[in-house]
Amino acid sequence: MTDIQRFTLANLALPTKTLFTGYLLTIGLGLLMAGAQIMLTHGMADGKPGLSVDDIVYSYHGNHDGPNASKLEAKLYGSMKDNAPPEVRLELLKWADKGAPANEWESSIKPKVDEYCAPCHANMPGLANVADKAVMDQMTKRDEGASFSTLTRVSHIHLFGIAFIFFFVGWIFTYATGFSSKMKALLIFTPFGFLMLDVVSWWLTKMNPGFAWLVIIGGFGYSVASTVMILSSLYQMWISPLRAADKP
Repeated sequence: MTDIQRFTLANLALPTKTLFTGYLLTIGLGLLMAGAQIMLTHGMADGKPGLSVDDIVYSYHGNHDGPNASKLEAKLYGSMKDNAPPEVRLELLKWADKGAPANEWESSIKPKVDEYCAPCHANMPGLANVADKAVMDQMTKRDEGASFSTLTRVSHIHLFGIAFIFFFVGWIFTYATGFSSKMKALLIFTPFGFLMLDVVSWWLTKMNPGFAWLVIIGGFGYSVASTVMILSSLYQMWISPLRAADKP
């Protein structure tokens, strides 16, 4: 048996298969949770369930027109809609429409914010502390989408972190059989290519909403390629050896 034949997914030692399987299953679950998180955040940017081009535009370029033109309004119509009674949301929206007057903040608005918003926003990392009037003033301004500083921070985290995931998924997939070298190389590179497209398209959408489609294409592309490699690798480690053993 040559070295090339020995090191295939079907012929790996049981401990190695177990290691690879644990990693692939965990990454697969992580991809599902990432998709759910996108649906619950970006997917509600336009106030409607499901990810759409408008969601991408509002998230990165901002909502410059329409009734949800501030971040506060977009959140109260969207992902935060169920966290306060309708009458409280209406009062907050009317206050924002009037320009968020300071004389109403302490008397009527802040007590409601403290009751319905602050328990999460003041204690959970990553959430804006809307109990602070200065923060709320920013929330009531016209929504300009993600800031350039936010895009810079999220871009480098996204590129570094997810590239490591794709590296190990691709490395495991190098032991797969039944694919030509060119097809295997294409599948291994595809997630990296779509990841770069995804991140670059955030910046392009920030400057021009017409590029929002690229964000969806990028995320969908690396998800499909990763799924093919994960499922193929799991199949060849655990199912194809059993089928081969059943043959006369």
